[in-house]
Amino acid sequence: MSDEEPAGGPPDDAPPEDVDKNKDRDKNKNKDGGRDREKEKGGEKGRDGKPSSDEGKPDSDAESTDNEADDKESERERAAGRLREHTRNPLAEEESEDGPTDLAAASRAHGDARMLFSTGRDLHTFDRPRIGRVYIGDTYMQMDARRSGTGIRSGPVPADELRELRRAHVAPDGYVRLRNALGARRLLVLGAAPGTGRTSTALSLLDDVTNFAVAEANRNADTDADTGTDTGTGTRIRTATEPPADSRVWRVDPDDGVRQLADSLGGEEVRPGTGYLLELSLTGPGVLPPDEIGLDRLAAALAGCRAFAVIVVTVGSAANPLLAGRYGMLCPPAPTQELLTTRLRERLEDRADAAADDSPPTAELLARAEELAEREEVRDAVGLADLRPVEAELFASLLAGHVLETVSYKDLLDGCRSLAAGQAQEWFAGVDRALAARPADTEGTTGQAAVLFHPVAFRIALAVLGGASHSAVASAAHLLTWELSVQCDPDNAPARPLFCDDPDSDLALSRAELKNGLVEVAGAEVAARLIWYRGSALPAAVLTEVWDRHFPARAPVVRWLRLLADDPRPQVWMRAAVAAGELCVQDFDHGYAELVRPLAEASTARRRFFAATMMDQAAGHASHRKAVRKLVDDWGRYGTNSLRWSAAMALGYGNAAATTDDALDALARIGVRDEGEQMAVASLNVVRLLALPDGPRVLRRMTDWTRHKYVTYQDLGLVTAVRLMLTSVDEVLFEASASPLGERDDRPLALALAASRPELVGPMADLMWTALNTARSRDVAMDALESLLRSAVRKNRSEGARLGLAALLPVLMAEEQDRRRLDWLLRRMMNDPENRLPDAQARALWWLAVPARGRAGEEERNG
Repeated sequence: MSDEEPAGGPPDDAPPEDVDKNKDRDKNKNKDGGRDREKEKGGEKGRDGKPSSDEGKPDSDAESTDNEADDKESERERAAGRLREHTRNPLAEEESEDGPTDLAAASRAHGDARMLFSTGRDLHTFDRPRIGRVYIGDTYMQMDARRSGTGIRSGPVPADELRELRRAHVAPDGYVRLRNALGARRLLVLGAAPGTGRTSTALSLLDDVTNFAVAEANRNADTDADTGTDTGTGTRIRTATEPPADSRVWRVDPDDGVRQLADSLGGEEVRPGTGYLLELSLTGPGVLPPDEIGLDRLAAALAGCRAFAVIVVTVGSAANPLLAGRYGMLCPPAPTQELLTTRLRERLEDRADAAADDSPPTAELLARAEELAEREEVRDAVGLADLRPVEAELFASLLAGHVLETVSYKDLLDGCRSLAAGQAQEWFAGVDRALAARPADTEGTTGQAAVLFHPVAFRIALAVLGGASHSAVASAAHLLTWELSVQCDPDNAPARPLFCDDPDSDLALSRAELKNGLVEVAGAEVAARLIWYRGSALPAAVLTEVWDRHFPARAPVVRWLRLLADDPRPQVWMRAAVAAGELCVQDFDHGYAELVRPLAEASTARRRFFAATMMDQAAGHASHRKAVRKLVDDWGRYGTNSLRWSAAMALGYGNAAATTDDALDALARIGVRDEGEQMAVASLNVVRLLALPDGPRVLRRMTDWTRHKYVTYQDLGLVTAVRLMLTSVDEVLFEASASPLGERDDRPLALALAASRPELVGPMADLMWTALNTARSRDVAMDALESLLRSAVRKNRSEGARLGLAALLPVLMAEEQDRRRLDWLLRRMMNDPENRLPDAQARALWWLAVPARGRAGEEERNG
């Protein structure tokens, strides 16, 4: 491109000239409405739309011809307006204060959400493992979260249990600090999440301090006997190794409470050096934690009789006053790897002692078991980042059983999968039992439902929105808490506590973690705290537990998911759509009636997109694929406008039809029906299919549409060609790992395809050329081409975009007339007062369009 004027180029402000309508372009010779038929009648026209010559015609004929030309020009303008309307964003049709749906952000959120349910486990079957109990050698193991019978309420801890505890307990980090605090204060309030080994740690602490106290008292008693003095320590106390007359460590009935324990310590029967374990439950209606004065009274009573006590509480808002006081401390969980190694060694040593002399040594068996535990398939089956003591015990037993050839590999994997299911069952078992048991005349407890339901609501919200910002999950959890409370007590409006949240407790109770990351806000990425489960198996386990085992909870969950479908943030509504699709697989009849069909017929595009995503997620399951494809096909053929829109979006994912041809046939039926009423959404989803491996087939079908005898099919092909130039990679790429385009970015899809798949360059260029050389699509195609050119020279543009443009432009601008049009477009961009294209960038774009073999001639002509 010269500084003056390119050879043969039009003036700066001239419009692009009409190209020769008989130009030979074999691959996409266009049939533009009735233009060819007009030619056959001898009606060749100039650029002004009038006959090229009026010689020899009467004035009346000339006037009639002028009127016909005006009518045809008006019709062309209307056709161009309709085609421009078809290229609009189909997700921006609703008018609301939330604004249009961001397709690129939704696409990225969709990919992140699907990772929660495709982690290498068989999560797409979404089945609960059915292994419930197993014999490993002569050891019986219960693989169920439910506990048989009631726990020990009160009484001495057997010496055998303490002896086994000393042998097998794995101390958590900070254990010495906890022991020193108990020894100094006599009383310790120990807070932790259930199942983390807090009770074992409490018993171990009491065993240590009481054993030390007994040994110290005996030394003093022996000294008194030798010297004949009296230090006031009393008689000699039994040591831990002597046969016990009674135990040094006692469990206390939690119903007795702190006050009754303090009162009981004043009796003469209390033996010095005794330890007491009290496990408090603070979740019942009206249950209040002991106050600081009561704890001081208990500590004084313990000091008076030289005894010790540990009060175990569950972390949470109710226990915060206790843990923040002078006696409160948090109990960290035991390290997983050390815990697992210890349990493995125990089981292998026990089996080795009973085995024959020719059995492999324990060290060899232990190495084989640890190698088995690190196998990817086994780790995916476990699906937990950290193991609780009971989980580590079960996992170690399974590993040891397989190494010793008493457990099959299938039973090993099934048992591993049961760990997450067991945790989910514990979380939800009998949550509202306390509310159901409260007296009918109880008043002032409407807020208790919210307190009880918030932890489970948070776990459900985290299963649905895992990977989103912490604030988004917390907000969704409060919405679900409200729905659960209303469902439980519909006659009373539940109170919503405003300052009861405890993020640290939520993380501990839900086995979650926070990570620093980025979220998308109005197209820009900002820093945020993202929240995830500590284990890939937990999201599916939680959703399965809620949907399969707690049917009354379905109604509030469905209402809650509908609320999330209206959330304007893609990180929320798209994640919810993927999770809802998984729930529908569990009971498709219920999910279709309550979620899919109502949302597919909704008036807003976001709700319909939500329904389409649910259908695609269900189509990912072989058991439901045939039914989903039948439903989507029926929507497209016989459905209302809303259902046809939803069907088109579902087809764009690539799973809702048996083949690519079937998907394109369905999209064409939707696009051309009712004079192209749904052409915008149909063309969008044809372009989405281009990101899949079967791109050449899609381009051939688009070319066939442009050659079709019916104008609506021609329009569909032209609109799709224009949309191809306007669509970016991150708007269509849902499975980055399976696509040749690689990672998501904001490159134009056409340039990404040209750079990564050279075989698509010719068909794409032919389609674009057709759109640029068809009267009704020329203007909108020129605007799209301008957008394509500008996108390639933006700041921070990747090298792939420039390579794609270098591959596409020479084929698109192969003829002199095409390059003249490009020259005119570049000059228009250079003269744009609002967004001027720099001369250097315009020149660089020009030379990208000129083949290397023709550059010497161009430079010679232009100096």
